[in-house]
Amino acid sequence: MLNEFNFEELKATDRLPSPSGIALKMLELTSRDNASLEDLAHLIQADPALTSRLLKFANSALIAPRRPIVAIQDAVIRIGMGGVRNLVLGLSLVGKYRGGACRNFNYERYWAGSLAMAVALSFLSHRNRIIAPEETFTLGLLADIGRLALATVWPKEYARCLEKAGSDEIAGATGRSPLLNLERKHFAIDQEKLTVLLLADWGLPEIFRDALAHSKEPASASDTRTQILARQIAFARTITAWCLAQARDEHLPALEWHASNHELDQDSLPDFLEEVETAWHAWGKVIEVRTDLPPEFPPKEQAGATGRSPLLQSMPGLDIVLVDDDPVLLAKLSKQLQKADHRVRTCRDGREALKMILENPPQLVVTDWTMQPVDGLTLSRNLRRSSLGPHLYLIMLTANESEDDLVEAFEAGIDDYVTKPINLKVLLARIRASQRIAALQVELAKERTELEHKAKELSLANRKLEQLANTDLLTGLPNRRYAQQRLQQELAATHRYARPLGIMILDLDHFKSINDSLGHTAGDQVLQHAAQTMQKALRASDVLCRWGGEEFLAIVPNADLAATGKLAERLRRHLLSHQPTELTLKRPVTVSIGLGACPPARDLEQLLHLADEALYRAKEKGRNRIETA
Repeated sequence: MLNEFNFEELKATDRLPSPSGIALKMLELTSRDNASLEDLAHLIQADPALTSRLLKFANSALIAPRRPIVAIQDAVIRIGMGGVRNLVLGLSLVGKYRGGACRNFNYERYWAGSLAMAVALSFLSHRNRIIAPEETFTLGLLADIGRLALATVWPKEYARCLEKAGSDEIAGATGRSPLLNLERKHFAIDQEKLTVLLLADWGLPEIFRDALAHSKEPASASDTRTQILARQIAFARTITAWCLAQARDEHLPALEWHASNHELDQDSLPDFLEEVETAWHAWGKVIEVRTDLPPEFPPKEQAGATGRSPLLQSMPGLDIVLVDDDPVLLAKLSKQLQKADHRVRTCRDGREALKMILENPPQLVVTDWTMQPVDGLTLSRNLRRSSLGPHLYLIMLTANESEDDLVEAFEAGIDDYVTKPINLKVLLARIRASQRIAALQVELAKERTELEHKAKELSLANRKLEQLANTDLLTGLPNRRYAQQRLQQELAATHRYARPLGIMILDLDHFKSINDSLGHTAGDQVLQHAAQTMQKALRASDVLCRWGGEEFLAIVPNADLAATGKLAERLRRHLLSHQPTELTLKRPVTVSIGLGACPPARDLEQLLHLADEALYRAKEKGRNRIETA
């Protein structure tokens, strides 16, 4: 299907899930040719929590070191630069996206499922070491990142899709679902394709992306590394569903079927599942992901979503932080403000208050001036300098009424003041003024949200229009217009990064005779069948387009002429062995293929000319064959 329409544009909006902090520094470090394990270890040691988690991983049963690893340098050497990089990438996303604005998306359940997938896949790869377990742990953690991306970029729209699809899919769900169709309809992309694009953008190995794409297809008997990993992913999904299920017995038939393909009999399967589950709970504590999930209930409506402007309602109570070093006054004021329907938290000094406010911002801060070690004036200045500054309302409690003192207080950032001893009626009157400001801020935030929502709807409409403009309606493949644009992009990348690019021009053999003998409806069926069949033979990173008539064009990034030829042969054989069953044809559907590559081609015109010339030679030599110019 369409795989990267506007992906670069979507990245530019800065709304897609992205690693943060130390993970970004690590991605930058490992992209350098001169990066060393010592540099990597030094960077990790700057984060004690990350250091602890990597040491825990290095000493786990998955790595099975001969002696305990206590130094981060040893852990980096044992796991490897690529393994550490990918693991930190995954862990950073867990920390950054624990919650979000998508109402019907169960964030706790999503991460619990992703962690179960990571543990299950790493245990399976430990049994059959196609890929190192430390690498597959990351793959499992990010195997469904496309769902989180959709919930992050379009929270309201995706909430409606989840509601319409019937439920929030868990990470262990198998098979195609109504949700995927809704995603493609609304966003011109689905979670599976977006996952592959994100993994490619973050530099994860190509075998990960190909295996993910194949894992949703019927199990293949092939023993290539990609197919074995794909079967491990499919089994790990079933184990994940079992971990998250309330009624686990329902999953046993599927588990037993997968187990038989991984040298696990019915007697050893329960022990294996128990081992995975124990590790899942242990890792949940290490990276702070909840694994003891309660049963799912329908999502609650968002508080205050009445559809009416807050200014037209009776003004709601405020979230207030009350700061005073007098415990008696603090208790008395807190009780009186709570009686007035406000939600109050208390602190006894400015330092503690600053930490509390920054961690969980209130709407109003009421602070005494004279406190130790940090007074109210210093607290006000620090708050105004922070990112919360424009959104807080500050009231100072003070016994100072001199003109100079009050000027200093207002310059420090306060909005109002109340003199001591405190008159409760005066304080409540001043607070009502802050309530009106808070109500205006809520109204403005609502208007801003509505504008953002309309902008997103417009963006989606534009994506759908561009999808239609770039799609061949018969086959669902990208059309010639898209193929030419994409080829220009890939050629630019080829020249910039000095990497090869291959293309194939494919022509269905004897297609005219199908139209002449069976009619154009049958011809359309053959084109649709050939498009779907050929696409399955390609890698996840390859792009198959309808070039025109019975001709197709495949773009094969990062592949020279030899690699493109091997892929073309796989495609030719796959089409030959998968014939349309609903038609009675005089001869099997086959394809002739002409190859081109850059280098030796220098530009788009020469690349297409070489492939077209090779296709002509393939037709001349008898069809159902591959030729190069």
